[in-house]
Amino acid sequence: MHLSPDQMIFWQFGFLKLNATIVFTWGLMFVLAVGSKLITRRLSVDLKRSRWQNLLEIVVTAIQKQIEEVGLSEPRKYLGFIGTLFLFVAAAALCTIIPGYQPPTGSLSTTAALALCVFVAVPFFGIMEQGVGNYLKSYMKPTFIMLPFNIISELSRTLALSVRLFGNMMSGAMIIAILLTIMPFIFPILMTVLGLLTGMVQAYIFGILAAVYIAAATRVRKPKPEPEAAH
Repeated sequence: MHLSPDQMIFWQFGFLKLNATIVFTWGLMFVLAVGSKLITRRLSVDLKRSRWQNLLEIVVTAIQKQIEEVGLSEPRKYLGFIGTLFLFVAAAALCTIIPGYQPPTGSLSTTAALALCVFVAVPFFGIMEQGVGNYLKSYMKPTFIMLPFNIISELSRTLALSVRLFGNMMSGAMIIAILLTIMPFIFPILMTVLGLLTGMVQAYIFGILAAVYIAAATRVRKPKPEPEAAH
């Protein structure tokens, strides 16, 4: 039993290794890229639309609505990034029904890379919205003493994102593998269904947390209006 797809080595030359994490990650990205290209190549604005377009509109509308409810005023600006994170994690979980497949999110290297994407995106969107000076000043609010604590908070938040996703995805895969050796006909089916549900929940949580962090970084604090003088 492999605890992580990193342990499945397909090819090795010296210190160079091609493991299941790399293969399944790039394979999943290829499927998502080709699938999105095929679905969006013939979009229609008429009442008669394909089932794939209807599904695409439902997913995009739902993601955009969730981004807006988090507090981001222009959800379309962040739809590409947050939507891609959600679809990647969700697709990684859904593909577990394929025999021999292991979700790349069961590897700490993959979840760390996803968390680093959020780590880079937060200041990127924050600077784009507030400017470099105003964004950097937010680290020293309400006082400059908070600067090291705010930096530690950013780093620990990134670590928590990666470890949380890795632990939840890996634990589900381990439980299915253990039950497969004990009861190979009944429990694995039930646990696979539960694993799919858990994967979708984790994709939702990861996307929402990314949106919350970006919303906190892009929030522009307007000065309070001065009270009018009494006549």
